[in-house]
Amino acid sequence: MKIALIGYGKMGKAIEAIAVEKGHTVALKLDIHNPEDFTAEKLQQCDVAIEFTSPHSAVQNLTKCLEAGIPVVCGSTGWLAEWKTIETLCTQQNGALVYASNYSIGVNLFFELNTYLAKLMSKHTDYNVMLEEIHHTEKKDAPSGTAITLAEQVLQHITQKKNWVNHISDNVDELEIISERIDPAPGTHKIKYQSTIDDIEIIHTAHNRMGFAGGAVLAAEFIADKKGIYNMKQVLGL
Repeated sequence: MKIALIGYGKMGKAIEAIAVEKGHTVALKLDIHNPEDFTAEKLQQCDVAIEFTSPHSAVQNLTKCLEAGIPVVCGSTGWLAEWKTIETLCTQQNGALVYASNYSIGVNLFFELNTYLAKLMSKHTDYNVMLEEIHHTEKKDAPSGTAITLAEQVLQHITQKKNWVNHISDNVDELEIISERIDPAPGTHKIKYQSTIDDIEIIHTAHNRMGFAGGAVLAAEFIADKKGIYNMKQVLGL
């Protein structure tokens, strides 16, 4: 495939390394230094775009890709308040989009484990559940998109929790997500169930960016010849 990389920071470079190793070509690299190259004509010379930028630019970037008719994999988080706009545009353009809060294969297996554990714990109301997440200091949004996904999975099954909050809370109806930003941590997510008798924890710790990058390339391979909106669960066949 010919890939357009939108965002050429540390993640973009990790994606490039894996894509090239798998025999693909990075035909277009876009970042703040060459906005003049971000055109429909240049996008259309590629088979798929992979977008990893920031909450502030993601919607505009996705719009350009969908209007150019190029399938796009989006890894930016923190912009989902505008999800409906992008969903509608993708449908109108008969486009193709993969969105995930996290492209790591390990994290997506962790999502499945989190859902299963929440189902098991739903009958045991003497346990209180909370989340912790740690990322590097360049991470712009808090809580992370991955932490929000994990929290929403928990809320589907632990009905005594009504909503999540991003701070310590004394309200038993609120699910705490505690966020820390510490270098050089690529990402750690912990779900803890606590009782007076014992604790149960599940933890995912990323050692580097390669898991995220590999999953993004896998998603690009998946979406290149498709139409519609997909997630990593579908990409991985979970």
